[in-house]
Amino acid sequence: MSSLTRLRRVKQWQTFARTWWLYDAKWQDPFDSGLLIARYLTGKHKPIWFPDSDCGDHVVVINASQIALPNEEWRWRAYYHDTQWPGGETWGVAWQRHQEDPTFVLERAIYRYCGRREPRYRAFARLVLKKDDQIPDDIKEKISNQIRQQRPVPRKLDDIPQEEINSFPRLSHIIQK
Repeated sequence: MSSLTRLRRVKQWQTFARTWWLYDAKWQDPFDSGLLIARYLTGKHKPIWFPDSDCGDHVVVINASQIALPNEEWRWRAYYHDTQWPGGETWGVAWQRHQEDPTFVLERAIYRYCGRREPRYRAFARLVLKKDDQIPDDIKEKISNQIRQQRPVPRKLDDIPQEEINSFPRLSHIIQK
């Protein structure tokens, strides 16, 4: 068997295999992240994707409680829920729902982009949402790739070394002259 045939076999296996992806949602927009994560859950990132096929991968999302909604979205975005019982219709603002369940807003954003009906439920079965960065060991062993964050996470002042702070140019002595 030639090495070219083996290489093709490996490429085919990589295409059809379900891989485990890690995504850090810290300081990310949940709607942009939801669209990106849904692509991996449904398999749209693969060259073999077809609407009737189930070729999506597993995605583990960490820091789902530390998302960043744009502008005034925490106040104005509302979520509707209906229990199908009389008087069971409720509306909740994003910040209230986030306090009740820290993964709710990101989960709804991913749910929105995962398609319709049965494919959505199959894709959602492959999603693992964690509110912090603690991943169980059995899941950690399976993760083989990472999805890149869409926006950089700003550093806190506590994380910057004192030498770097001291070497930063000061404007106060220029203004006082």
